Amino acid sequence: MAQPSKQSRVRAAELVGRGWLNTGGRSLDLASLRGKVVVLDFWTFCCINCLHVLDELRPLEEKYGDALVVIGVHSPKFEHERDPQALAAAVERYGVAHPVLDDPDLKTWDAYAARAWPTLVVLDPEGYAVNHMAGEGHLEALDQIVGDLVAAHTAKGTLDPEGSPYVAAAPAETTLRFPGKAIELPGGDVLVTDSARHRLVRLAPDLATVVGVIGTGERGRDDGAEPRFNEPQGLALLPEATAAAVGYDVVVADTVNHLLRGVRLADGHVTTVAGTGRQWRMDNGTEHALDVDLSSPWDLAWFDDRLIVAMAGIHQLWYFDPAARTAGVYAGTTVESLKDGALDQVWMAQPSGLAADGARLWLVDSETSALRYVEDGEMHTAVGQGLFDFGHVDGPADDALMQHPLGLAVLPDGRVAVADTYNGALRAYDPATRTVSTLAAGLAEPSDVVVVDERVLVVESAAHRLTAPDLGEAAVSGQHHRVTRKRIKVKPGALRLEVLFEPAAGQKLDYTFGSPVQVTVSADPPQLLAEGAGKGEELGRDLVLADGIGQGVLQVVAQAATCDAEAEHPACHLTRQDWGVPVEIAEDGVSTLRLVLRA
Repeated sequence: MAQPSKQSRVRAAELVGRGWLNTGGRSLDLASLRGKVVVLDFWTFCCINCLHVLDELRPLEEKYGDALVVIGVHSPKFEHERDPQALAAAVERYGVAHPVLDDPDLKTWDAYAARAWPTLVVLDPEGYAVNHMAGEGHLEALDQIVGDLVAAHTAKGTLDPEGSPYVAAAPAETTLRFPGKAIELPGGDVLVTDSARHRLVRLAPDLATVVGVIGTGERGRDDGAEPRFNEPQGLALLPEATAAAVGYDVVVADTVNHLLRGVRLADGHVTTVAGTGRQWRMDNGTEHALDVDLSSPWDLAWFDDRLIVAMAGIHQLWYFDPAARTAGVYAGTTVESLKDGALDQVWMAQPSGLAADGARLWLVDSETSALRYVEDGEMHTAVGQGLFDFGHVDGPADDALMQHPLGLAVLPDGRVAVADTYNGALRAYDPATRTVSTLAAGLAEPSDVVVVDERVLVVESAAHRLTAPDLGEAAVSGQHHRVTRKRIKVKPGALRLEVLFEPAAGQKLDYTFGSPVQVTVSADPPQLLAEGAGKGEELGRDLVLADGIGQGVLQVVAQAATCDAEAEHPACHLTRQDWGVPVEIAEDGVSTLRLVLRA
């Protein structure tokens, strides 16, 4: 893997933004960080890959103590993420235990030439940038780089291993803390995932009285009578006959543990029913539920005689059959984008909410700000225009816009109610007229909708409560937002794409299951590519850009399988990276686009 001594030393750019969080009101600069190994984590709180990196960094922060300082540089995608109060809520919600720079205008992002969420930059104790990597899955590499820097600068006398700029915020006192999802239980109680406190809370129909709590409230993964969860989200009540057969009543999407957990309501006993606890990196060839790797399961719904799982971490839907104890892919290819069609060919982007309605399964696809549905083996988009378009616009579905919706429910009249999270609104889609309206506004990051005795309840996550808002019917004509980033100029017509990859030290490409490399290319808008879209088994590819389209985003997903070169029992590794590359067609542009897939 990369050695810091072999990296070119470039003086780090200053950290510039609107303000700081988790520092006790203190502003940090490079001078105040001198003597520390620093990892800059460029993130945005909507991004599931960024949330994965937060969890990858936790063991490094524990291992290296005050010798390592992680700085979260929050560089927003969505308009709502520019709100400093929303950022402060996200820092608490996800348990971010390091300083965070609020960078709403992407000044520090641009200074470090970040192009993707997440991006990691390592600074040495003398203030030089020595490593730069994009995406998730870099824990082993970071561990080696940080360890080598700590050793080298300890010997040199330039490491300060004592003292930290991190100052924890005071804990809040509320019954719930950033609840995620909710379901109605037999008898009228409501079960809610109290996500930031890592537990489940059972509320009486008045939505205020706590009937019971499942979980110790500590982050972890213990089964039994004193269970621990890790930021649980979705819930699903099993059909009565199925529950009796398997011995548990409710399935929980234990999101950060990458598990599904079964809960017996009679006594709160919890059992792990699917997942190994390892985050999915590649198909391991089994459907046995306890042997498959999952990736940030976010919601659940009973459909087609089994549970469907919104696997937000890899942009797919999965199934889980409690009786057969099997699990596997239901829809999607892991490509992050928006494409309809046959279930094994569709593209999604962080599906985060599910609701079944007879022959239709509805879902909200949060990163494309889309409402979609499955019917007769195909997926369709009802509302949504792609990864980079969002807003608060009602009216005909083809023109309507949402902003990172996370939950939904089917209303008694057949309309679909959507928790339009970043717009702070409850929206309604009418399948009969294909129109969108706003039912309620001014909500604090609504993350789910549940219908109880014809009452429409909203999980108002950032207000730490469940509420029954007054419903109206309004048409909102808000602003159409489009994410813009610095574009790379490329020549019209032919464009050579080269993904550069070199196995890490001590590893070699693994041909056990065929070609060890895979590259998938798509575009937004799709018409940008006249030739070259799709999946291939070569790192290089010749693309052709279509005439008449001046700009867009090339989306590239590359992965390479490697194994240990000289070991009796070689370990296997999968390196994977997603890029969204904004391009502008110009005669003075480049004719070759090179992307680095870092082992």
